[in-house]
Amino acid sequence: MPHNSRLAIVLAAGLGTRMKSERPKVMHEVANLSLVGHVLKAVSGSGIDRIAVVIGPDMPELETEVARRAPGAGCHVQGERLGTAHAARAAAPAFADTPDQVLVLFGDTPLVSAQTLLRVSARLESGADIAVLGFHAADPTGYGRLLVREGQLLAIREERDASAEERKVDFCNSGIMGFRGARFAEILGQIGNGNAKGEYYLTDAVEVANRLGLSVVTETAEEWEVQGINTRAQLARVEADFQARARLAAMEEGASLVAPEAVFFSHDTRLGRDVLVEPNVVFGPGVTVGDKVTIRAFSHLEEAVVEAGATLGPYARLRPGAKIGEGAHVGNFVEIKNASIEAGAKVNHLTYIGDARVGAKANIGAGTITCNYDGFLKHHTDIGAGAFVGSNSTLVAPLTIGEGAYLAAGGVVTEDVPADALSLGRSRQVIKEGRGEQLRARFARAKAEKQGGK
Repeated sequence: MPHNSRLAIVLAAGLGTRMKSERPKVMHEVANLSLVGHVLKAVSGSGIDRIAVVIGPDMPELETEVARRAPGAGCHVQGERLGTAHAARAAAPAFADTPDQVLVLFGDTPLVSAQTLLRVSARLESGADIAVLGFHAADPTGYGRLLVREGQLLAIREERDASAEERKVDFCNSGIMGFRGARFAEILGQIGNGNAKGEYYLTDAVEVANRLGLSVVTETAEEWEVQGINTRAQLARVEADFQARARLAAMEEGASLVAPEAVFFSHDTRLGRDVLVEPNVVFGPGVTVGDKVTIRAFSHLEEAVVEAGATLGPYARLRPGAKIGEGAHVGNFVEIKNASIEAGAKVNHLTYIGDARVGAKANIGAGTITCNYDGFLKHHTDIGAGAFVGSNSTLVAPLTIGEGAYLAAGGVVTEDVPADALSLGRSRQVIKEGRGEQLRARFARAKAEKQGGK
């Protein structure tokens, strides 16, 4: 859709008092992304070129999040919390040059989509002065009702002020509004605070616009998409809604979830086709999975890449920086951190590989660990293609194991091993005939003496 300059104002100054939290409300997370991060993602996805975020005083954590999620966005401080219109006024420097459109959103409505914002924008593009986003509520109790006649929105009636007939209306206000930029500052300036709380409400813009003879229309969203969050219970409900839709989307795109309700996605999880995901798998942020990967039960992945045909788990953990190559195996109770397991390599059980490279078709035996941290610095272990690392090996980094090298089981390896060499890093075994019987007799006497002394 063609458009000129558009500005999104995201209201995010709420303290989250009802959540009993010291964090700003919009910093709480759904699917491992802050609430405001979701909104900024939708805004960016809709092609809006300018963003202003209204925050409260002393919210450095929120400022950092805004800079991370929407570089170039401006933060504007609302010194006193005197209502939504007052909050929008705090962003006055952002709309001083009169953008063509201004969309006002809330930072605690994380499921709103870019497509919905585009529809609101399209109503303004078609000539409306204000476009209010509404939804048909299954239970409208507590919501402001949108009163529409012949396509014109006449009022947003709060429930406490609504007549019995108006309360029957199920078309409710989401809080998201779009304005033609040429009239935004004028409308905002005419909103007063003649109410019980003495606050300035953005919903009064509809009354102002009608008084000025302007066009005020509505656009419709699904109820789930415009859920706001004020309590921990509502946060959990929105998380559940996100997960249900993410699971369905994954299956529609060609992944198989054995027990969908027991798989948890992040906002940015990417699964290829013919991926099989068993129950109780958790995807942290930043995970990309290629085609025909099998992820067995109770695995946890975060900031990791898994290439086609690999097998993980059960009980595998991929930490940030893990890269699993095509056809590689990472088995039960294996942890990979900042390490690449190249094509066809096998790390099948009870192993920690950190800050390392495991070459193609290498085999890492059970109980192997890379000792990557000396208490101050992390060090790298490089294991060449086709190497065989015997069970219960301790690899003390920095270390290089050449291609095709063979490490005998139980070794503590502190020196580089050349390609195709054999490394023996354990003490020589000693056999003492009959000593077992002597030890049993000695231990039995000691036990009897201890019990006799009681």
